[in-house]
Amino acid sequence: DVQLQASGGGLVQAVGSLRLSCAASGFTFDDYAIAWFRQAPGKEREGVSCISNLDGITYYEDSVKGRFTISSDNAKNTVYLQMNSLKPEDTAVYYCAASHAHFYCSPYGISKKVSRYWGQGTQVTVSS
Repeated sequence: DVQLQASGGGLVQAVGSLRLSCAASGFTFDDYAIAWFRQAPGKEREGVSCISNLDGITYYEDSVKGRFTISSDNAKNTVYLQMNSLKPEDTAVYYCAASHAHFYCSPYGISKKVSRYWGQGTQVTVSS
């Protein structure tokens, strides 16, 4: 069975840090790109960051550039999202997703519509 297991969320004060993990199983991890999305109450789900295990391409949404870092551990089939200098506006449910489409993760964005697998969300709450 395909699984994307997101974890690492929690409650943190502003300027604090969290590291989210997305553990994958049931598909060939090296052939996929993994993305992180987030959805705040009343807002659409937006792409935050992605990394392609095919070619190493990464992408960051403008508001998280310089604060978030995405990385992939192919030995553990896990993608991490290190989130530093957190702000209250980062509060959301964070989801990871995967796709083997070559254009899924580009330096310009994430093609959300071709996400093939989704994990359950993990709540991130940043207090001011």
